[in-house]
Amino acid sequence: MRWTMRRDGLLLAVAALALSAAPAAAKDIKVCLIAGKTGPLEAYAKQTEAGFMLGLEFLTKGTMQVGADTLKVVVKDDQLKPDRGKSLLEECYGDDKADIAVGTTGSPVALAMLPVAEEMKKILIVEPAVADSITGEKWNRYVFRTGRSSYQDALANAAAVPDGDVSIGMVALDTAFGRDGVAAFKTALSGVRPKAKVIAEEYAAGNTADFTPFAERLFNAMKDKPGRKIIAFIWAGAHPIAKFVDMKPERFGIELAPGGNILPVMAAWKAFAGAEGGIYYYYDFPRNAQNDWLKAEYQKRFNAPPDFFVAGGFAAASAVVTALQKAGSTDTEKLIAAMEGMSFETPKGTMTFRKEDHQALQDMYHWRIKKNATDTDLLELVATIPAKDMPLPIRNTR
Repeated sequence: MRWTMRRDGLLLAVAALALSAAPAAAKDIKVCLIAGKTGPLEAYAKQTEAGFMLGLEFLTKGTMQVGADTLKVVVKDDQLKPDRGKSLLEECYGDDKADIAVGTTGSPVALAMLPVAEEMKKILIVEPAVADSITGEKWNRYVFRTGRSSYQDALANAAAVPDGDVSIGMVALDTAFGRDGVAAFKTALSGVRPKAKVIAEEYAAGNTADFTPFAERLFNAMKDKPGRKIIAFIWAGAHPIAKFVDMKPERFGIELAPGGNILPVMAAWKAFAGAEGGIYYYYDFPRNAQNDWLKAEYQKRFNAPPDFFVAGGFAAASAVVTALQKAGSTDTEKLIAAMEGMSFETPKGTMTFRKEDHQALQDMYHWRIKKNATDTDLLELVATIPAKDMPLPIRNTR
């Protein structure tokens, strides 16, 4: 009797030891991707989704697994509506039990989503919304951004402004994206091109049909200024530059600088050979293994080069996979500890989440439109602007 009890106790101890040594059961890791797939930025959202899924495919070698765990992606359309974006993120973290969320396309929607991440204590990777306030005064510790900020855009565009006395008029969307973009550009100019000044600003709704009054006010403000005169644009969606061309700004010696955009939009700028600007990504600029794979694979699947927001979606996927590998967990605090200061590879090269505000530090590009440009062979590289050379201010209150 005593032997039986002793034997049973030994067997129980062995069983307990075996259970404690067993590897944790594989699980699903849920990632929620929110994008503005309905509305004027539909093309941006579709590119982000395509890039995100391609990035996961490349980084997991087609398995969709991180270790033994399987990545499950839930995609939602916020329709560019802030209230809807906020509700969808609540749904992601709540009903869908997402471990990480990624999004979204429009800055006003992203700003509405930030407090949800803080309230639910879950990671939100912002891609591709641009407004500086996302990693500035509206930021919280659960927010990381792979997308570029308005100020990173501004530094790249400021580098493309000619040296010397330049008077600049701005045309921007009347949104957080547009207003933050103009403010950032003015600050960037003061450091990079101090003789260039923004002397007039015009803000318009995205659905504006008649730009005549905006153009006339800019022409009147600029026409008598000495030196170079340039109208620059900070715009998303259908671009208004053609309407400004029709109003013949050259009669006042005014040039147009459209800024970087997606390929279908920039294809209309072939007539501006020699024009320069800054851009987040152009498929032929970065030289690395991820970009080589992305160019070949995207061309094969979509019969086109990968575009601006494809690279952004891929970068967000890289941040997700790298963070999960480094943290070894989906626990939020472990993810934050892993991601602060984390470097990860993207089609643009290495990005690093700055510890202070979780903004991804990244290279930008100064471009020039080729003399014999075609729709998909449009830009030549003037210079890569290294992340380390961009004086990006920290604007949160951490």
